[in-house]
Amino acid sequence: MIRRGWRKVLVVMLGLAALYAAVPRPPLREGLGFSQAVFDHEGRLLRLTLSPDEKYRLWVPLERIPTPLVEATLLHEDQHFRSHPGINPVALGRAVWSTYLTGGRRMGGSTLTMQLARIRYGIESRTPGGKLQQMLRALQLECTWSKDEILEAYLNLAPYGRNVEGVGAASLVYFGRDVARLTLGESLTLAVIPQSPARRDPGRDSGALTAARLRLFERWQVQHPEDTERRPLLAQPLPVLGREDLPFLAPHFVGSVLRRAPVGASVTSTLDLPLQRLLERHVRQYVERRRDVGIRNAVAMLVDWRTMEVRAAVGSADFFDARIDGQVDGTHAKRSPGSALKPFIYGLGFDEGLLHPRTMLKDSPLGFRGYDPENFDGEFAGPLPAVEALVRSRNVPAVALTKQLRAPGLHGFLRKAGVTDLRDESHYGLSLALGSAEVTMAELVELYAMLGHGGHLRPLRWTVDAPVEEGVKLLSPEASFLVLESLATAGRPAQSFRSEWTRDTVPVAWKTGTSTGFRDAWSVGVVGPYVVAVWVGNFDGQPNPAFVGQTAAAPLMFELVDSVRSRDSDVRRVRQSAPPGVSRVRVCALSGGLPGPHCSRKVDTWFIPGTSPIHTCDVHREVWVDTRTGLRACGPGPSSRAEVFEFWPSDLLRLFQKAGLPRRVPPPEGADCGLEHSASTGTAPRITTPEEGVDYNLRASSESSRAVPLSAVTDADVRRVFWFVDEQLVGTASRGESLQWDAKPGTYVVRAVDDRGRSDARTLRVRLVR
Repeated sequence: MIRRGWRKVLVVMLGLAALYAAVPRPPLREGLGFSQAVFDHEGRLLRLTLSPDEKYRLWVPLERIPTPLVEATLLHEDQHFRSHPGINPVALGRAVWSTYLTGGRRMGGSTLTMQLARIRYGIESRTPGGKLQQMLRALQLECTWSKDEILEAYLNLAPYGRNVEGVGAASLVYFGRDVARLTLGESLTLAVIPQSPARRDPGRDSGALTAARLRLFERWQVQHPEDTERRPLLAQPLPVLGREDLPFLAPHFVGSVLRRAPVGASVTSTLDLPLQRLLERHVRQYVERRRDVGIRNAVAMLVDWRTMEVRAAVGSADFFDARIDGQVDGTHAKRSPGSALKPFIYGLGFDEGLLHPRTMLKDSPLGFRGYDPENFDGEFAGPLPAVEALVRSRNVPAVALTKQLRAPGLHGFLRKAGVTDLRDESHYGLSLALGSAEVTMAELVELYAMLGHGGHLRPLRWTVDAPVEEGVKLLSPEASFLVLESLATAGRPAQSFRSEWTRDTVPVAWKTGTSTGFRDAWSVGVVGPYVVAVWVGNFDGQPNPAFVGQTAAAPLMFELVDSVRSRDSDVRRVRQSAPPGVSRVRVCALSGGLPGPHCSRKVDTWFIPGTSPIHTCDVHREVWVDTRTGLRACGPGPSSRAEVFEFWPSDLLRLFQKAGLPRRVPPPEGADCGLEHSASTGTAPRITTPEEGVDYNLRASSESSRAVPLSAVTDADVRRVFWFVDEQLVGTASRGESLQWDAKPGTYVVRAVDDRGRSDARTLRVRLVR
């Protein structure tokens, strides 16, 4: 008999185990949709989204829910939660006696676990069958989940009026703050709402909510006598917000954060709300002031390059203005950067030893395999230091420098920097130096922040918990410093005084950009710990002659710089310091080379020892002049004296003459000096056309198109150039002038010989096309 009894017990236990295994594990949050909450870095709410089923519902871990709220909820709903198995027989019996047997006050006997079962599984618990189902589900929950997990689920799913569920959403909707920052009064308020969410709706409290909170406090102060003095305050209605008061701040920034955040998560972003409002106000007011020139839209960003945290981002002048496509986020739109890419060309050049800030560059007409870049103003400035060529945004020096860069060059630099949607390098050619590839503002800001961070490019951080990455090394700390120092020499737009004349000056290393066709105006600056970027234009690409970086974007950028400086003392404190790998050197102001014995004006410049090119100045040369004729003498003699002249290449000398800037060029050489002496000094000519590696096509149908121009840059002492094709003289040209040669199909060797016997040669291929 005993064995049979044990067998029955075993069969029952096995049956129950099989039944338990057959019933799916009851989920707590699976299958539910949740809201997303985005805060600024100080915990201020920026936006709370609706869940897919149109609820305000956030999941908050139990450890983030304040202890007073947890204690008050258990005190009000289920004092014995920690000790019962999911059902409280005493509470159930009391509820049945009062509600059904004696006709007294209607009471509920549900435990907190039973309430969670009703909420989670949609049980109609007012019928006996529904109540039984609720009890069974509660037992199942208790067998599956821990007490803390059940409590956490209840606090996140309980009803708090209308479409608000859970303490996380309720604290934001009603009190505008994260649940972890609730006061005692707010915690007691939330604790009493789920028992009667319709009558105790904070948005339309007729006194029921305040009365319920006060009743709960009477019980609370028994356990917490130290809070007794708060009773008068808790007896008054608490100020609450409505769902219509939920903020919708920094819409483009929040959109970027939400795209990166896990679904249903609360996110603390890197945004500084006061700075965001500052940028929004300046952008809005600037656009209003400049409407007379057709400016309707602008975009701005502020990033701390030390941490790569995005402090503010304004994606358009007005998010709600459909006329400007205001909901488009301009910080992530692909646009042409124009000259805003030039600083990185110079950075690469510094690293490759092609130049230092005072190296003299030529801003003169040049052709690069059929590509003839011009400057924005249509003029050429002649010789100018690299720092000035960069600050003045001269196109020809930038293109010439790009051509000299070692592979992978500027294109490889941008690809390594993570610029998306780049086409093959052949698609851009040398026009890449002038901004023919499109970038987003976020990508451009990362590049300028890289300069502040010693050449390491790191991704922007939109949330405080985003990892801080070491990044990709694009430039050396030395080259990055030289670029920033160069950019910091530029005066403000329309500034008529030197920056060092003012006190309390904050250096701004900045650059503008204007796209071809006047579709995009840019200004980007590094000031203190911040990168400030501004774009002005139309999202539909409509051009406007007013969209010039210097006049349309830079003024707004400096408005932002000044406002941020007045608010944040770090702007004054954080300064770029020279890395150990750079030094100061004195060079000739005219050539950028080490001063020779005849250099009259010298300046200091930064350079990278062992990398930067440092050669002796060759512009100032001493020659012997015959005192009787004024011509150049062959050497010292009784009737000759030494004089110093400037030896400029013919292309630059022509620009000086065109600009009305006379240079002290050497006189012609006397007839008694032999050619052998002349050829041993000075600089040989350099053929500029025909270009090396370029085939020239002649059309058979056009007689006029058969002429190929022959031109060369010569030294300052040259008067004429003799042109030979396959050792046959085809003509002569004066210094700085071209010769038109009537070409025929074939392959030739073209040679230029100056009147001092120096020469240059080039192979030319001419093809006939129909």
